[in-house]
Amino acid sequence: MTAGRAEFRELARQLRSVNAVNRELARHLPSDCPPASAGLLSLLRRHGEIRMSELTELLGIDMSVTSRHVAHATERGWIERHPDPHDGRSRLLRLTESGDRQLDDLSERATDTLAHRLYDWPDDDIAALNALLDRLRTSFCPAQIPTARDSSKK
Repeated sequence: MTAGRAEFRELARQLRSVNAVNRELARHLPSDCPPASAGLLSLLRRHGEIRMSELTELLGIDMSVTSRHVAHATERGWIERHPDPHDGRSRLLRLTESGDRQLDDLSERATDTLAHRLYDWPDDDIAALNALLDRLRTSFCPAQIPTARDSSKK
């Protein structure tokens, strides 16, 4: 690695500015689906059925905050809770068909916004940005925690 502190300082500045992009994308979310709800739904799609404690760990927030987000999404019919067959004290969370449709809509909104804002970018630049962001994300993602689905395979 030959990048110096100045390059990493500039990278940190650029990454802070990515928050402005995320805020712009969030402006296009439906009023009843704040960014936290969108993130919760995305995690449930990616991980399948999981316990509340696992969701809390994945979100990196307090259990009480997770409970509020889950209640919000449950009230809208985007997720459902049911008993964990392997642990009667636990409840599993699962994305519903309505939640799946909501995620598809959110994805379309984000895609439309990005396509509109980046219409004049060459395809190669978009591909390069996708590849670099994926590489950056991979460098920072913690190891995936096992989910209820994984532990039931034992």
